[in-house]
Amino acid sequence: MSSQYGGEKTTKKGNARKGQPVGSRLAFDDTKQEAEKMKKKGGMSDKQKKDLAKHMEKVGKNMSASEKKSHRMKMMSRMRKGMSVAAAHKDIK
Repeated sequence: MSSQYGGEKTTKKGNARKGQPVGSRLAFDDTKQEAEKMKKKGGMSDKQKKDLAKHMEKVGKNMSASEKKSHRMKMMSRMRKGMSVAAAHKDIK
């Protein structure tokens, strides 16, 4: 079967990327990449969330709403990397 452009074969299932090996398009599958990103992303454990909430109650008394949010976001980013509450707080200050 020839197409009207240049006599190349039309795309067939498994050969959608012309000039590439069969199945190579699977390596560029966005849904697969997104699933891998979610696996790697990792979140905070329940203990970390409780510890952060307790910390925010203690230090958030003298902060405005925007300061609290900023501090919380900074703490969360460091805690996701594996820092403890004390180490993350010390790193921020």
